[in-house]
Amino acid sequence: MSPRTNTAPGTGTWRLGDLTVNRVGFGAMRLTGTAPFDRGVPRDRERSIGVLRRAIELGVNHIDTAAFYFSATRSANELINRALAPYPKDLVITTKVWPGRDPSGGWWWATPDQLRGQVEENLRQLGRDHLDVVNLRVPPSRRTGSIGEHFGALAELRDAGLIRHLGISNVTSGQLAEARAIAPVVCVQNPYGIGELSEDLALLRLCGELGLAFVAFFAIAGSGREAGPAARDSEAVYAVARAHGVSVAQVRLAWTLQQGPHVLAIPGTGDPDHLAQNMAAGTLRLSEEEMARLTAPPDLFGPAAQA
Repeated sequence: MSPRTNTAPGTGTWRLGDLTVNRVGFGAMRLTGTAPFDRGVPRDRERSIGVLRRAIELGVNHIDTAAFYFSATRSANELINRALAPYPKDLVITTKVWPGRDPSGGWWWATPDQLRGQVEENLRQLGRDHLDVVNLRVPPSRRTGSIGEHFGALAELRDAGLIRHLGISNVTSGQLAEARAIAPVVCVQNPYGIGELSEDLALLRLCGELGLAFVAFFAIAGSGREAGPAARDSEAVYAVARAHGVSVAQVRLAWTLQQGPHVLAIPGTGDPDHLAQNMAAGTLRLSEEEMARLTAPPDLFGPAAQA
C-alpha cells in the first residue's frame, strides 16, 4: 500500500469517545454489489479491495460497515479484513447490530439476547478482538418505541470488553435521551442531507450541544437511500455545482459537513473515481448565500431540474 496522501484530514476531525476520526469517512455498503441487498451482480472483488486501500491512502480512518452488508458472493466485512488487516492503528471501524439477514438474504431483527451473537459475528468477520464502535440500528417500526432493553444488552457487552464505544442509529431525540440514561453514547448515525425535515435538524443540533458526533448517511443518495441518488435535484443544487465546477454529489456532501464541526459523513462507493470526488468534497466551501439557497424549499428557486 502506498503512503497516505491525506485528503480526508483537510475536513477536520471529531471524536468518537476517545477515538479521533476525520470527518469524511467511508461507508462499506456499496462494496458488495451493484444492488447491495439483493442477489444482483456482485462487484469485482479486487476492485472493491482496491477502493478500500485507496480510501486509507486518501486519509480515511473511519469505516462504517455491518455483518448484514453482503450480496450473493461478497461480504463487506470480509473485504475490509482482506484489504486492510493488519489494520492501521488509527483506523476506527464502526458496525451496526439489531438488523440481521439469513444466508438467503432474508431480514430478521435480533432480540436483546441475540445481540451478542451479532457482535461476535462482526468480530469473526473482521478478525478483531473487540469492536471500536457498535451502533444500535433501530428498526423503522420502533422509531417511536423504547430501545432500552436492546441498548442495555449492548452496554453489558461493552462492560465485558467486546465493544469499546456505543452509538445509536435511525433514532429520535427521545431515544437518544433514553440511551444516554443507560450508558455513554458517542455518536448518532441518522440519514441527513439536503431536504431533510426540521426534526432531523433539531436532533443534529442537539448532538452538537452534547458534544456528540452526528454521523450522516445517505447525504448523497437522499431519498434514493440504498438504491443510490434520487433521479431529481433542485435547480439550486445544480447551479451551485456549476458555479464550483464540481458534481452534485460533492455539493450535497459539502452542505452536510457545513452543518456543524460535529457532523461526519460516511459516503460509500465501489468506484475509485467517485471515492476521490467524495474525499475532495470535504474541502469544498460553500458561501452563506449558497448554504441558505440549498436549505430553502426547492420551489423558492424554481422547478426541480432533470438529473
